[in-house]
Amino acid sequence: MKRGLALIGVAIAVLSSAAAIVAVSRRTSEPAGNYRGSRVPAGLPLEQFALMSYRGERVTKQSLRGKVVALTFLESKCKQACPVIAFAVARGVERLSATERQQMSAIAISVHPEDDTPASVVEFLRRRRAVGKLDYLIGSEAELTPVWRRFHVLSALESGDANTHSASVHVYDRQGFWVSSLHPGVDLTPENFAHDVRLALAGG
Repeated sequence: MKRGLALIGVAIAVLSSAAAIVAVSRRTSEPAGNYRGSRVPAGLPLEQFALMSYRGERVTKQSLRGKVVALTFLESKCKQACPVIAFAVARGVERLSATERQQMSAIAISVHPEDDTPASVVEFLRRRRAVGKLDYLIGSEAELTPVWRRFHVLSALESGDANTHSASVHVYDRQGFWVSSLHPGVDLTPENFAHDVRLALAGG
């Protein structure tokens, strides 16, 4: 159980270039049929959430039923991992066909309610060419804190630093189970993202 919680709550780590190269090489050399993201504990479902998108629409776990979900946690003022994640996810979504895009959702959940206003989120996504490719859910501290707890996320609000928070991309299959975790600087690339989403769409 402790191991599972640790994996879910992975915080940003500074990785050496050599380690990153080795990790990406290992992932991209795996045969087709294997997820390229890090292995995750089996049987963990997508947790419940109900939050407003910066676009003004309400998004819930139930509204995503039957879709593959790529979920991450971002902060619009983060200058380190967040821009890398948003850019990689957006480019990964672009690699999917129109039909594949209709069957998946890439979603970010805010880790700092004060910083992540609709205007700041729009600017963040615009700079990474992620508008229309990555949705961004926001809310008050009271709304977001229970979500962070369910996903075992360290938020930027709690750390006091926009660059220090949990930052990985979790891929959930159509049944709502966590199947892959992609980390910036290690195995999160547009190619790996598209690969793992396609594999989840196909049933793993």
